[in-house]
Amino acid sequence: MSALLLARPGDVVRPHPWHHEPIVSAAVDTTALMLRVQQGDQRAFADLYDEISPIVFGVVKRVLRDPSMSEEVTQEVFVEIWKTCTRFDPERASVPTWAATMARRRAVDRVRREQSQRNRIDELAQQPLAHDERPDDTVVASLDAERIERAMASLPDDQREVIRLAFIDGHAHGAIAEILDIPLGTVKGRVRGGLKRMRSTIGDAR
Repeated sequence: MSALLLARPGDVVRPHPWHHEPIVSAAVDTTALMLRVQQGDQRAFADLYDEISPIVFGVVKRVLRDPSMSEEVTQEVFVEIWKTCTRFDPERASVPTWAATMARRRAVDRVRREQSQRNRIDELAQQPLAHDERPDDTVVASLDAERIERAMASLPDDQREVIRLAFIDGHAHGAIAEILDIPLGTVKGRVRGGLKRMRSTIGDAR
């Protein structure tokens, strides 16, 4: 959730700050901004984003090294900041330190997830073909995978998100509820609805 995403008609959108030096202006009280964010003040959140996003991006990029992936994870960090802002305690850490800790955890989680996916791909690549498996079977399997991707692309964003977390990233329903900060029953309902819609889409495509 960026300052751009939070901008309203007539707002002045500041230039993208990630390529600036990662220094928070001494004139800006980030704690005061965070206290306003805790009250649901979106303008304060936009100002906070402008102040600390260079630090967040810098922390993430040092772990991931990939600029594009780092930008994606930085956005995830700010979504988490918005959702969990009430957990911030100014007596335990400054806002930049709190955000940097969150950013590093997110970046490390992404590294582990990417490595886990690469390991699964490597394992599949190293598995020999079964004695009765023909090259045509591999083609059919790839076509099925393409159908699945198309079916997922047709899902509403909320259903696609939980399906991807559950069946691609391998998270349990309870973990997904925590990640998205939604009730467990909502997660289960979205999974059921998404799978039903996917089955219908794949069936129509045959």
